Amino acid sequence: MTTMATDRTSPPQTASRGGSEIRRHELAAFLRSRRERITPEQVGLPRGARRRTPGLRREEVAQLSAVGVTWYTWLEQARDIQVSVQVLDALARTLMLDASERAHLFQLAGATDPTPATSCPSVTPALRQVLRRLDPNPALIQNSRYDIVAYNRTYALLLGDLDAIPPEDHNCMLLIYTNEEWQGSIVHLEETQRLMAAKLRASLAGHLGEPAWKMLLKRLEAESSDFREHWQRYEVVGSRTRTKEFLNAHVGRLKLEHTDLWLGPEQGPRLVTYTPADEETRERLERLYAIALARTTARA
Repeated sequence: MTTMATDRTSPPQTASRGGSEIRRHELAAFLRSRRERITPEQVGLPRGARRRTPGLRREEVAQLSAVGVTWYTWLEQARDIQVSVQVLDALARTLMLDASERAHLFQLAGATDPTPATSCPSVTPALRQVLRRLDPNPALIQNSRYDIVAYNRTYALLLGDLDAIPPEDHNCMLLIYTNEEWQGSIVHLEETQRLMAAKLRASLAGHLGEPAWKMLLKRLEAESSDFREHWQRYEVVGSRTRTKEFLNAHVGRLKLEHTDLWLGPEQGPRLVTYTPADEETRERLERLYAIALARTTARA
């Protein structure tokens, strides 16, 4: 608690830089929004008869986090002060942040979260080997924003030629709403689009205010009227295993069982696999994999 005591009197000296003015204002707004959603009863404080502030007061957050009231007030005023990882950890606990919100807090503060459980797995050589071993079954690694982080040879040709698409467009939401080749490969397109928009809406709850998510939504709304229509329905659907049908340009109709295998404690990064639902699909996947291998050899 020695570090906490230092924070009562002056901004910490062992902190990481807060970043730009815009980031400080985002951090201030984020803290205010999370403070206002916590009730006194949730943290063991009496409500009192004269409480007008929604949620917790600034001095209550400061007290519960063992930091000075003036210092915390400066933080919510977007002043250019430094924030230690110990204080960020205390604030995250006081404000009952989930894993995504905690990561957002540290990102806005320009700090690295020291808690191992909060880190997302990277695409390690072992994971890439798993993807290769799953061929001829299509497989990919995807995050909660539907970015395609890695994929095997069969998946590269499942809905078109993924290798020919710029890496910045490797996002399943973008592709299913804006790429004609992908759209032509999905048998039940409108149903699939609506379901994916609903799943994205469910995932968004843990990433509110994150710049990357804002950019994705802004682009989808600008480039797809279908997305705007589906998004305005405000439907929410959780992840689930289901059968999908594709019309592949090389081998024809494919009926596949979709499964998500989570790579961490939260429903974020995941290994997505497609396994054949019938013998005909199994044979066609083997042919598709052979085509993918031939393409790889030709490009080498």
